[in-house]
Amino acid sequence: MIPVTVMVTGKGTVSTRIKGHYGPRRPSSFSDILRPIVFWNITYKCNLRCIHCYISAGQYSDRYELSTEEAIRVSEEMVKIGIPLVILSGGEPLVRDDFWKIVEPLANKKRPKLSLSTNGTLITRDVAHQLASYGFVYVGISIDSIVPARHDYFRGVKGAFEAAVRGIKNSLEAGIDVGIRTTITKFNVDEVPDILKWAHDNGIRRVSLYILDTVGRGAFIKDLLPSHEQLKKLAHMLIDEARKYADDMEILVVRAQFLGIYMASILAKDKEEFMQYIKMLDAQGNCGRKSISIYPDGEVKPCQFIDWVSLGNLREKTLSEILRPDNKNLEPFIHIEKYLRGTRCGQCPFRRICGGGSRGRALALTGDEWGDDPLCFLDYTEIAKKYGIDTGAVL
Repeated sequence: MIPVTVMVTGKGTVSTRIKGHYGPRRPSSFSDILRPIVFWNITYKCNLRCIHCYISAGQYSDRYELSTEEAIRVSEEMVKIGIPLVILSGGEPLVRDDFWKIVEPLANKKRPKLSLSTNGTLITRDVAHQLASYGFVYVGISIDSIVPARHDYFRGVKGAFEAAVRGIKNSLEAGIDVGIRTTITKFNVDEVPDILKWAHDNGIRRVSLYILDTVGRGAFIKDLLPSHEQLKKLAHMLIDEARKYADDMEILVVRAQFLGIYMASILAKDKEEFMQYIKMLDAQGNCGRKSISIYPDGEVKPCQFIDWVSLGNLREKTLSEILRPDNKNLEPFIHIEKYLRGTRCGQCPFRRICGGGSRGRALALTGDEWGDDPLCFLDYTEIAKKYGIDTGAVL
């Protein structure tokens, strides 16, 4: 995750409320390897059918999800070990009839803080006020275009945009910080300035731009990936947009950590400043390093975008046991710089910071999960030369 606005201006909105103040001169220490942020996908079910869904969610599920009692036990353990933040997701998390029972042990705790990742369509006024009463500090709602027909097409259900907007308004009225999450493809990347303005004008405090990843149903729409030139243009544009909205709304980019390195090379005046940006990006972590994902059946993954690797199952082990540093399935993601072997990623001095971009895109487009992310356009030798960095080093 690249906190663009914090990088560019030193200011944050939602992230500051959750993590405290951080920036290039003061990297975040909010999470660590053994107490990561947890993205908890509590169900495979969803009332929409998004064409890019990383978990291939649908109306029905024949997969064995954690029972209410099992999920409550997981909630209780996360409180016990001091997980810093839990993001409840799905599928659509609000379709579970026992949602509030699962959340109850997590409610209004100092740790973990609570967030909801949702399509927004099921957030009635009553639901919004109950989320607020349980101490949810943030609700992230998916908006993939501010043209309703485009959003509805991407989300697979007519009327999804209108329902999501109602969910946004209900959440704001309940006093919860709201952000939108937009999946970036070659077709909507040029719409980003309009999306940012719309979000700002509607009182939204955060916009997270997810570069399309090729897992789940996303594996079938590889032709929608943005181009190198589109991503470069996006990076330059976001620096300007971040300055424009810094006092009211923050911008983040997800699933393309190399864009953070590229932005650092644009922003930094000298090596010292560049390294401050690099250390800040490093502190954000990556899949399996400061963040993990729990799947509905209890499988723990390095993140929701690496679904072919299991770190363990919560029906068989506790989360504390799974997060041990001697977990052989976790180790490659903690020390990912040792495993990347693409002709570019394997030689890049920034590979530990970046994590090689997306392992999902590498697998889907090259056939090698440790190969190169084809979306990365970095000229890392030129950046290293500019700031006097040894190209043989691993930062």
